[in-house]
Amino acid sequence: MIKFKPRNHKTGMKKSSSSAHIQHSCDMIMGSSYLPKRTSKSRRCGEDAHFLCREKLTLGVADGVGGWLKKGIDSGKYSRELLKNSVAALDRESRGSVNLRRVLEEAFCMTKSEGSSTACIFTLRDDDHDHEHCLNALNVGDSGFMLFRNNKCKFQSSSQQHRFNKPYQLGNFNYGDGPDIATEIVVQVESGDVVVVGTDGLLDNMFPYEIEEILSRTQDDKNVGKLAKTIAKYASYNATDRYSDSPFSRARKLAGTKPRLGGKIDDISVVVAKII
Repeated sequence: MIKFKPRNHKTGMKKSSSSAHIQHSCDMIMGSSYLPKRTSKSRRCGEDAHFLCREKLTLGVADGVGGWLKKGIDSGKYSRELLKNSVAALDRESRGSVNLRRVLEEAFCMTKSEGSSTACIFTLRDDDHDHEHCLNALNVGDSGFMLFRNNKCKFQSSSQQHRFNKPYQLGNFNYGDGPDIATEIVVQVESGDVVVVGTDGLLDNMFPYEIEEILSRTQDDKNVGKLAKTIAKYASYNATDRYSDSPFSRARKLAGTKPRLGGKIDDISVVVAKII
């Protein structure tokens, strides 16, 4: 876990699990886990990044696009810098009313590393008009989130793809996407709701019903760091199962490519937030 200067923020890029308790009228606890992929070329590598911002009720994940490795570029540097800059931009925002689009635009403009990255960031907001709490999210590419209520999936964000396995991506290159392309999502939340945020290493390898089963077996529902770690391990197991009927294998079939069972070996980032 790497810490940056803005106080009460933390961001993670190495294998880790963590949890943080947030005190506010609009409140949540959140934790994270990261499992970098293993390949035959390297014992361990990683292009994902994530952060938890306790002070501003905001968190995010990013996935550096691995295709840059063919050009000798580590896009993990881009994803890490993008989220580091997001944390810096959050210092200029007000708790409970964070403007995510402004945060992402500032972070994008400040990020100078080569490469590109998907991103999903969300914040918990107070709705002064309806006296409700809302989850406000921005998503670029194939990272995303699921909202669970009473152990059942009530909402799942949609993936943004130019074509199969080529997600929308922020980056400093001529045909890269800008933050204006991000999908904005607003969902009302209730006390007890669980939000699971992840990169495609999670979403390509786990269906919502599999997370529902984990939630239904969870006894200590406030240990969200442990819950994130359990979900990440399950996704890692599915990724190496050559016979798994995974979300990735189904997406291949729908895209008209050669059908193939099995998961997708990738970095796996999982952030879990529980509304309290």
